[in-house]
Amino acid sequence: MKKAFLLGLGVIVLFAFAPVAFAQTVLKDGTYRLEEKNYDHGYRVVFEIIVKKGKITKVNYDNVNDKGGSKTKDNAYQASMKKVNGLGPKEFIPRLAKNFQKVQDPAKIDIITGASHSSESFKAYAEKLVEAAQNGDTTPIIIENEVSG
Repeated sequence: MKKAFLLGLGVIVLFAFAPVAFAQTVLKDGTYRLEEKNYDHGYRVVFEIIVKKGKITKVNYDNVNDKGGSKTKDNAYQASMKKVNGLGPKEFIPRLAKNFQKVQDPAKIDIITGASHSSESFKAYAEKLVEAAQNGDTTPIIIENEVSG
């Protein structure tokens, strides 16, 4: 009777903690890249994470034009967006990347007020990169993104 009780208790403990153990899948070392295929408002996302010793050690994230120029250096875009939303790509792009490297989990990335659409896209793309890193798949991810005008 005592053995059956201990065995049953062991099974309960195993299943109680199993989701936690499986949720903490280790990231495999490597460089993982994601790119949008299409330009939207003149830009497309390029996003890369570098994983070393199971941790994201570097996050490179930007929106680039067809010449490879960064949206963070487009002063007209910055001024236009800042006037409407209170901040522009010069502020939110590096903030998203820094936050992701700090929290290491796409679900914990903060949504930035004034850049909520960009924040949501960033989180979705970060999830795809983490999934690739969990699988050790360094094949670049190409996103067939919609163009809104």
